[in-house]
Amino acid sequence: MELFWHRRDLRLADNVGLAAAADRGEVAGVFVFDDDVLAHASDVRVRRLLDGLAALRDDYRDRGSDLLVARGDPETVLPELAASLDADRVVWNRDYSGLARERDAAVRKALNEAGIEREAHHDAVLHTPDSIRTNAGDPYSVYTYYWRKWTDRETDPPAPTPEAADLVDVDALTAAANGDDGAVADGGVDTDRVAVGDLPTPADLGFAEPDAEVGPAGTEAARQRLDDFLSEAVFGYDAERDYPARESTSRMSAFLKYGEIGVREAYEATERAMAAAEERAEENGEEGGDDDDGPVAAVEEYQQQLAWREFYTQVLYHNPEVVTDNYKQYEEGIEWRDDPEEIAAWKRGETGYPIVDAGMRQLREEAFMHNRVRMIVASFLTKDLLADWRHGYDHFRERLADHDTANDNGGWQWAASTGTDAQPYFRIFNPMTQGERYDPDAEYIKEYVPELRGVDADLIHEWHELSPTQRANAAPDYPSPIVDHSERREEALAMYKRARGEDPDE
Repeated sequence: MELFWHRRDLRLADNVGLAAAADRGEVAGVFVFDDDVLAHASDVRVRRLLDGLAALRDDYRDRGSDLLVARGDPETVLPELAASLDADRVVWNRDYSGLARERDAAVRKALNEAGIEREAHHDAVLHTPDSIRTNAGDPYSVYTYYWRKWTDRETDPPAPTPEAADLVDVDALTAAANGDDGAVADGGVDTDRVAVGDLPTPADLGFAEPDAEVGPAGTEAARQRLDDFLSEAVFGYDAERDYPARESTSRMSAFLKYGEIGVREAYEATERAMAAAEERAEENGEEGGDDDDGPVAAVEEYQQQLAWREFYTQVLYHNPEVVTDNYKQYEEGIEWRDDPEEIAAWKRGETGYPIVDAGMRQLREEAFMHNRVRMIVASFLTKDLLADWRHGYDHFRERLADHDTANDNGGWQWAASTGTDAQPYFRIFNPMTQGERYDPDAEYIKEYVPELRGVDADLIHEWHELSPTQRANAAPDYPSPIVDHSERREEALAMYKRARGEDPDE
């Protein structure tokens, strides 16, 4: 038999490493709570992880097996568990962050020393971070060129799902749990111990239950969400996706982050949607489906979101230091303002800029934020409050259920004009214009900012221009703007010019 180590692949279907192990014989699945990883976790993400693990465990149980669950150092736990189960090999899927690669190297060494075979597979992305390069052989730093090669490459089909006969049955796992060597414990998850299907609570791991609703988890929920989106909403995705009050995005980010649906399965589903889009285009008389505003373009726009995910993965893979350092170095360095009170108001959603505050409150309530609003609040923090992007990245890491190191880091550095393929430093979002354009009736704002629910949308979008008396009459409990956007815009331009070694007065 073989041991499969689950990490960011909490599924049985379209799991490349698990399928490879099952092709050779029986497999037992294990998840290890690693304290080095938990040190970077949050209440929200631990809750979401546990929900995903519960769904994975149910999938194993539906097939007569169960999930082994451990807490400890994987380089200690895995060799001991493999020996206890008399496993021939330990198999896993590669993760591409710096921390994961260091951990995996240590596990490989420990297994080698224990005389146990090991095998790692490419699974998390359609195309490995090292496979798409410029003609000169360098990693891409501009998404557009990366996308052209990404979309031209063939993709593998989804990996087969193991059958019940491919998995070690629960009786055998329980028998191992009652063995004499003590490596497996039937009940309870303790340090360097392994339980059969017994999951810890957040408190067991040193975390609290979050206030936010983290949403559904598991492969079944992921498939249902994707099917619902691809059945209709995707055909208007390019035109609708920037409007946060509309149900026009897939909300697949958390499912993909925890690997509850395979990327090959997801992409194959988008290809079916593309075929349907081409039929619609033909019925509408669009030659070859080439209309920039048609259903084909809409589906391609959604597929690009998968490509963006892999673009940022390869950026992190080749530049692991970007987690804490600017990708783009400025000659003189950026002199961030970093006002603690302003940053705290931003976190609370009390900046006096309605679309910003709505986004920050959605984050607090749902552990999620609409993507357009993520860009708006990030621009506001870095360009209006002149605060280091790392303050925002850390807050999102704490609050987002779908936090992904590569994606979030890429997004924050894009907004701060410090990243790869970032927006130019002089492109600064006007939060009031953004609110008026993408939430014209203030539906999204009113949903998350109850102080403004009785206020006319026009007044909400003019909030920064109202007098104190007008604000007090319209919404006495909602704050006035904490900064003047026009003034801060000029300060931001001067700050970046100084960082570039230029005269800010020119």
